[in-house]
This record gives sequence, structure tokens and C-alpha cells, in this order.
Amino acid sequence: MCGIVGYIGEEQAYPILIKGLHRLEYRGYDSAGVSLINAKGELLVYKAKGKVSALEASVEGKDVSGTIGIAHTRWATHGEPNETNAHPHYSQSKNLTLVHNGIIENYKALRAELEKNNMTFCSETDTEVLVQLVEYMMNSHHCDLYTAVQLALKNVVGAYAIAILEKSHPDQLVCARKGSPLIIGVGKSATGRKEFFLGSDATPIIEHTKDVIYLNDEEIAIMDRTGRLEITNLANVKQTPQLVKLQMNLDELEKGGYAHFMLKEIWEQPNALRTCIRGRLNMADKDVLLSGIIDHKDKFINCKRIIICACGTSWHSALIGKYFIEEACQIPVEVEYASEFRYRNPVIHSDDVVIAVSQSGETADTLAAIQLAKEKGAFLYGICNVIGSSIARATHSGTYLHVGPEIGVASTKAFTGQVITLALLGLAIAKEKKTLSDDMFHMLVEELQMIPDKMQWTLEHNKGIDEYAKTFTYCKNFLYLGRGYNYPVAMEGALKLKEISYIHAEGYPAAEMKHGPIALVDEEMPVVVIAPKRGNYDKVVSNIQEIKSRKGKIISVVTEGDTVVKGMSDYYFTIPDTRDCYVPLLAVIPLQLLSYYVAIAKGCNVDQPRNLAKSVTVE
Repeated sequence: MCGIVGYIGEEQAYPILIKGLHRLEYRGYDSAGVSLINAKGELLVYKAKGKVSALEASVEGKDVSGTIGIAHTRWATHGEPNETNAHPHYSQSKNLTLVHNGIIENYKALRAELEKNNMTFCSETDTEVLVQLVEYMMNSHHCDLYTAVQLALKNVVGAYAIAILEKSHPDQLVCARKGSPLIIGVGKSATGRKEFFLGSDATPIIEHTKDVIYLNDEEIAIMDRTGRLEITNLANVKQTPQLVKLQMNLDELEKGGYAHFMLKEIWEQPNALRTCIRGRLNMADKDVLLSGIIDHKDKFINCKRIIICACGTSWHSALIGKYFIEEACQIPVEVEYASEFRYRNPVIHSDDVVIAVSQSGETADTLAAIQLAKEKGAFLYGICNVIGSSIARATHSGTYLHVGPEIGVASTKAFTGQVITLALLGLAIAKEKKTLSDDMFHMLVEELQMIPDKMQWTLEHNKGIDEYAKTFTYCKNFLYLGRGYNYPVAMEGALKLKEISYIHAEGYPAAEMKHGPIALVDEEMPVVVIAPKRGNYDKVVSNIQEIKSRKGKIISVVTEGDTVVKGMSDYYFTIPDTRDCYVPLLAVIPLQLLSYYVAIAKGCNVDQPRNLAKSVTVE
């Protein structure tokens, strides 16, 4: 998690850094800090516990001049959130400052060795160990900063993205990465001179330039005011940077009149999914075109098994994808928590296809899982939203979601983007394997094309949720139930409520309610039931009757025109009719809105829920 921003050029650095921190705050908001070298050559550090606004307040009236600087917004790993543990960290001599995203796994051993060499520490963090190690290398090897960083990182076990300033060399900025993302933006100042920007992702850079370089693992870069940019690896082999254009617009990073990014992103879903399927559904021929499948169709035709690795919300979308791919393609699919998969010595064969699903494309556990699968010879396919991300570069092929940046920590449009992309994937494989009849294939393509319009209908016909939600602010627990394709939706709805309203909620297969959870049902237990008039409808009706007989409160998601479940419900939300396999794309909409409005009614920060960050780039 955490967010890094950096700048070197002719402009005042502080405004650029602070705005960049605000854009990156969804990555962590336990504390924030900034380091600048001012015109007097002083290396300044300002830090504050809490959000970036707290940092701004703390530096008001202080010297924030300077045209070079680094900044950081923190999601705490080592050491509690406080001003001392906030980044940037000084070296012992205060000649260096450093910001860091990631985890240095051997920091305790390194710290012990440095303490033996009379180095003292102020904080509990692994980051301070790293800046002290760099300074130690400079002094013991009588080398420059760039060489010292190379030497220090060879002794580091773990993940890092770092940026470093040196007081005695105020015209250069050094950065490096391994396992945590870091992007260099290349721009031009008003005088036409090159200037450089750093970011953990593209959001703090896009306002200044669309030309970026994605650092690869174990690469170190040095930038200076002359416009020089040099990149080497830890073995000191010079690398040739590849400049790419960002596919992002600044207005995508603004709220656009909505109260919160989450609400904006919920309402963006119809258009986001239209963009996702554009060019991939050929309605003239009722066909699906995915270049990632077309270019590697033999891998999918001949594979014996598909393994999907994901975490959190992406794991829920992967479960829906499993149901669809197995039904449409007749290929067995396993869905794995990446955090478990990577540590349990899984059996992987060379004829397996491993699909990694991640909004950011930087999820540490998912990235490690596919690297393990690559070592065992599997074919790797990535599904992510961020162009140029680590997973996109580590896989053999893949598909981008193209749903636009998602700033709210609780995932909404990325979830539906993943579900529809997995449906496209299933259809594309089924076409190559000829496991669906032409009539069924064409019908599924036609229905998929209509999903964005049906999503829009769902949003426009469920506008009373904000009033319903106030009723549930007293609740301590929620139960979510669904069958078949809607069981993962129940889990996703429960996760959303937990994430942003801090109400305990669990998602279950509806039939499993009798095997334990029904013991919790009473007049104070809201039970959300996804009950479309499809699939095992009569069975779901029976489940609702069992809840009603125990005085549970029923909140249902029903198909338009349904009267049976609607009549049994205390509250209900309506969705248009669609195929079983596409119901999740519609049913999740009111559940997202329910979680949002319950959180609002409770006064919670929906965009930045406590203890969470958007992109989990550490274990």
C-alpha cells in the first residue's frame, strides 16, 4: 500500500507533492510527510499523523520552498501510525531522506548489524533501517548515493519502492523498486527543460505529463536537473527505458459533482462496462473478439484445467467466472485465494492455464502466485485494470478491464468489470472449443450487449435505498444469501457492508443457512436474499419462509414483476430480467448502494474506510 510522490525540475515542488499525495491517499492515510531541499541547501522534513490535510495544517507558515522533493502517505505495517514512524525518514547524519512502500523482511537483522556499527534509530519502522543502511554503505565504501543504493538493496530481502534525497547533492533524485510499483513521469517545464515526476501509480503524474516509464523489479534510476535519466539494475547493467503514454484523463480522478468517489463509481458502471465490451462484442456477427484468446487459442483449447488466483473482491468475481467458464466451456476451474495458493506448494501442470485477477495489477499475493505458476510452466493470463501494471507485464497474455480509474477503496466498477470480462473470456473460449450451440452462443452475446442498459435501469429504479438504509444503522450483523451464480454476489455484498460501515456481515449459499447461520436469525437480524426469478427460485422462496418464521427482516433483490418474494419482503430492490449467468452484474448494484447509504447514515468515511487501502502491495 502507501503512496510515493516525487519531483525534480524548475517548479516549486511542495504544491506538486501535496496534490499528488491527495490523489494517492486512497493507498493509505495513517500518516503523511514531505521532504524538500530549499534554496539554502537545507534538507527539510515535515510529517504528521493522519491524513494529508493534517500534514498541510502542520506545515502552514513553515518553509516549503524548493524545486526538488519527495512525499509519502502511509498505510502502517511496522510501527503504529504516529509522527515518528511517518515517512520520510532521515539517515543518522541527516544527509539523506527516504520514502518507502513495501516491507523489508530482514530489517531486524539489518538493524542489529547497524547498531553494532554505532548507528541509532528513532522509529520502529523497517524504512528507517533502509535509509541508515544506504548511508552506512556510502560511508564504508566511500561511494556515491547511486552506488550505495545498489549495494544496500543487494542486502535487502523483501519488497520496496523507494525515493531518496541527498542534502550534499541537491540536484539529483534517486529511486528504485522491487515488488512495489513505481512510475517515472517525464515532462517539460515552462522553459522547455525536462522535469521528472515519481508516483506509486499514474494518478499524481497525469496532471503534468502523459509520458511515463514503468520501472521494473531491481531497477534503480537517477534523475537530475540537466534532464539526465539513467536506469541500471542491481548488477549495474544499464537498462534502456521504454517511454509509454498514459491512457487516462484528469477528469476521471475528480468526483464530478458526486459526494464520494464510491457513489460516482457505482453510477459510472453502465458506461464503464460499455467501454469494457466495446470492440470485443461484434454485434453484426454476434461474435466475441478477445485478442488475448485468439493469439493463444491452443493454450485454452488444450488446457486440462484453469486456475484463477485473486484476493478480496476479485476472488468473488473469479467465483462467478468459474461458474460461467465451467458451464460454457466444459473446463474444470479452480478459484484460489492467492495468499494461500502461493504458500501451499500447489500442484501445477504445464497444460494448466492460470488466470490472475486484480484491479490494480499490483496485488502482492496475486503477483507472487503467478510467478510461482510461471516457474512450474503454466500459461499465465492477466485480468487487471491498470495498463502497464506488474501483473500485466508478468503474464503471457491478458485482458484489460478499461473501466477507468477506481479511487474509492471499496471496489465497485472494477468488480463488475471483472465479471463481464470473465464472461467475455468464457464466451471466447467456448467459441474456440465449440462447446456452445450457435443459438446459445448468439443469445448470450446479445444479452451481454444489453447488460449496461439494464444496469442503468437498475440504478434509476432503486433510488429509495438511502431512506431504507437509515433503518439499519442500529444493526450489529447482516446475513446475505444467494444460490448458484448469486452466492458470490452475497459474499461481495457482505464484504462491501463490512468494509465501509463496519457492520459484521457474512455471505452464504442460501441452502447452507440451515447448517448453522439460521441460529443467528431473530427480529433484529436483517437478511439480504438475492432472489431473481431464475434458477432455483422456489428453493429461495422456501429459504425466505424459514427466515420469516423466525422473525428475520427480509431485504430482497427481485426480478421486475415478481410479486411472491416482494410480498414476503420487508424491503426489496428490483432488477430487470436476464440470464442466470448475468444476474450478478445487476444484483450487485443495489447491494453496493445499500452498503454506501448505510455507511453514510452512520457517518463513516466511505472512500477511505479505517485500516484499509486500495492496492494491497504488501503481504
